[in-house]
Amino acid sequence: MQKQPQELRTGWFMKEHGSESAWLPVKQVPSEVHLDLLANDKIPDPFLDANELAVQWIAEKDWVYKTTFTTPPSSPQEGEKSSNNVKTDLVFHGLDTFATVTLNGRTILSSDNMHTRYRADISRLLQDKNSSNTLEITFHSALLRGRELITRHPEHTFHVRQTEASRVPVRKAQYHWGWDWGPILMSAGPWRPIVLETYTARVEDVWVVYELEEDLGRCEGEVCARVEGDYTGDDVALLLSIADVEGGGEVVSERVLMGGSAVVDSVVKVPFVIDSPSLWYPRGYGPQARYRVSATILRANGTQPLELDRMTKLIGLRRTALIQEPDAHGKSFYFRINNIDIFAGGSCWIPPDSFLSSMTPDRYTEWLNLVAESNQAMVRVWGGGIYEDEAFLDAADELGILVWHDFAFACASYPVFDEFVASLEIEARQNIRRMRCHPSVVVWAGNNEDYQVQERYKLEYDPDDTDPTSWRRSTFPARYIYEYLLPKWLREEDPSAIYHPGSPWGDGKRSSDPTVGDIHQWNIWHGQMAPYQSAASLSGRFISEFGMEAYPHLSTLQQSITDRSQHHPGSLMLDFRNKATGHERRLLTYLTENFPLLSTCSDLASFTHATQILQSETMRYAYKAWRRMWGTPGARQCGGVLVWQMNDCWPTVSWAVVDYHGVRKPAFYAIKRALRGVDVGVQRRGGVDWTEGHADPYRALGCVGEGGFDVWVASSRLESVQVAVLVRFISVASGEEVAERVVKRIAADANCTTEVLSNELIRLHPPSLRLPETRDPYIIHAVLRTEDGELLATDTDWPQPLKYLSFPNRNVNVRISPSGDKVTVSADRPVKGFVFEEREGLALSDNGFDLVPGEEQVVTVTRGFVREEALAWTYIGAERRNP
Repeated sequence: MQKQPQELRTGWFMKEHGSESAWLPVKQVPSEVHLDLLANDKIPDPFLDANELAVQWIAEKDWVYKTTFTTPPSSPQEGEKSSNNVKTDLVFHGLDTFATVTLNGRTILSSDNMHTRYRADISRLLQDKNSSNTLEITFHSALLRGRELITRHPEHTFHVRQTEASRVPVRKAQYHWGWDWGPILMSAGPWRPIVLETYTARVEDVWVVYELEEDLGRCEGEVCARVEGDYTGDDVALLLSIADVEGGGEVVSERVLMGGSAVVDSVVKVPFVIDSPSLWYPRGYGPQARYRVSATILRANGTQPLELDRMTKLIGLRRTALIQEPDAHGKSFYFRINNIDIFAGGSCWIPPDSFLSSMTPDRYTEWLNLVAESNQAMVRVWGGGIYEDEAFLDAADELGILVWHDFAFACASYPVFDEFVASLEIEARQNIRRMRCHPSVVVWAGNNEDYQVQERYKLEYDPDDTDPTSWRRSTFPARYIYEYLLPKWLREEDPSAIYHPGSPWGDGKRSSDPTVGDIHQWNIWHGQMAPYQSAASLSGRFISEFGMEAYPHLSTLQQSITDRSQHHPGSLMLDFRNKATGHERRLLTYLTENFPLLSTCSDLASFTHATQILQSETMRYAYKAWRRMWGTPGARQCGGVLVWQMNDCWPTVSWAVVDYHGVRKPAFYAIKRALRGVDVGVQRRGGVDWTEGHADPYRALGCVGEGGFDVWVASSRLESVQVAVLVRFISVASGEEVAERVVKRIAADANCTTEVLSNELIRLHPPSLRLPETRDPYIIHAVLRTEDGELLATDTDWPQPLKYLSFPNRNVNVRISPSGDKVTVSADRPVKGFVFEEREGLALSDNGFDLVPGEEQVVTVTRGFVREEALAWTYIGAERRNP
């Protein structure tokens, strides 16, 4: 018989386990306790106000879900011998987390891991054909179980850097215990689908193992399938095929009889060769060509074979390497795909919701489209969340976005007791198998910041000790996981995969070493709280985390805080919504060092705007400086930049560049501009720290004498581009040009940085031709065009700090097209941080930009439409807020 899957989606009920309360209806499964209690008006919305606190009792309770389903007609009855070896399984794609599952009163499985799939054979436990069966799942408190596990394992010290230690021995998404950007909402429930399957034989998995020759002209490998059930008869065959999706034809097709020696440990392998293969490239470097690989089980049935089961996947062929070679800066760290060096500009990704069962494929696609829209080449899936959903990976494959995926460990010292390791092995192998055919997944990392925990608590770590058994006995036993078990399992399941022991990690050196591996650069915001303008001096071989906080747009704040009296900076509700330790002093320090204090803090709208420009400016300085360090072949000083973070899991104040509702902050656009295919950068030389006691503020502004400046072009294009660079020097006060223009025509070299001007002198006009005040701050504005005049990019270096500047009489002009799909903005004098107030349902092509006299900014409304009376806008130093 053909496999018959039936998703058990509806007809569920839930309640607190052991209570006398009535069963509550569940709209659908997948679901989680909070969502079902909310839908039944039993709790307030956890995302509003301080309701997070009102629902935390849920974490200390056990909960039970139940449903009934009818025995499939083809299934054997209880106690009956199966005819034709028909089997019926229940497949649980995700149970969160400690669960006991019973069918008709009999326990069929116990789960202890949110990240794994469970399959239970229920063939002998079903009621009579077409009769009703009762399925119950009791979810036990992960919070209390975690505390019990700590007590049961006194041999291990459960060091933890975020929230409480009970999360560490539990294989559950760690952010559920709360993080410095997320609430404490301990979910429970059937968070992924539950499927009833009836079959005689089925395909468990199909995948491809291959190698591409160095010249990319030939691909050789094996197509593999794992089969289960009754497949041993002489009349059963397995058809394995690979088809070119674009070309439409099969390039591999082979039928294997299953009755002989073709099956080894339930696996069938067929060799193949593809000449001149179509390859999968990252976005912007080539097409995302894919092949369709299929495994089909066939049983002889007269002239028309009966298809028992089929599994099909889309795969991509690519040659991938992580280049770590000694060079003048230490040891390189960058990715090479299909022999092309890739600058991995992108972002870090946290779980997109506190309640993951509410995520849909469409929501995932919308998020990945945002990643692509902002010209990001890579997204890093952070280790404190989940092994990401198939919809996320499919979208990354289709869009050509590289995925760095952490294993599910974050900010702790993890144990290695036997039950923990056994559960971890199932988790790791299952998720490696699930992801190994996705061409977007190019690197696995062992953990997030666990080596920093080792350093912080001075746990034992000897780089010269190569004995894994001794690692397991040390005070840092998780090294046994990251440097022995995970790479071993990865080699066995996906031999060509790239593995990195942790993030950050530098070959056993200190995790903050900027000469090797990747670093998390938190000396901006955390640590030294360095000025964001000093990003160029804070580089590393690969910056896999850095960030700056900002408020989301007003619409998100106003939706999540219902009390209007709390709509002011520093209110109880706004501080509660920001989970970052010390956020008040950090955010205010950066604001007061850089922005005019009175106007910044006058109201929520002004404060929100100032934080957004602070974040946007941090992105501009960091991405520009670190992309410049991409350099040239053989001298790749910096191989990638990933901002912390792309997204939020609830409406909040955080480091995210796009908020929970998908509303883009200005920082999103700053990243989009900095990662253009060809970009220009301009920077004054010799910046001065104006916060020092005897600093000359005029020198800090760069308006004393004739200073020097640099201009460079960063390109990811694979061919040289002839370009013209125009540099203008414009008074902030008057909008007049104060120095001779500079024009350069160059060839921007392919896939590297081209230095255009180095410490070029600024030739100021005589004071008589300028404003009476000779100390006249000015911007340096660079414009990059093709030879035929097409605008490629602009960049503006502003005097620092911005708070020393005055912005009266900008004469900003905003014109909205009659159709409401285009807005044109201009100004008579330089404007810093012009921002349209965005909201859910509205999307713009650009925002948070600067205005320069003589130029217009044309913004396309890519979703929704605008009218003048409903479009608010402002800029730094604005005398009023519009409308």
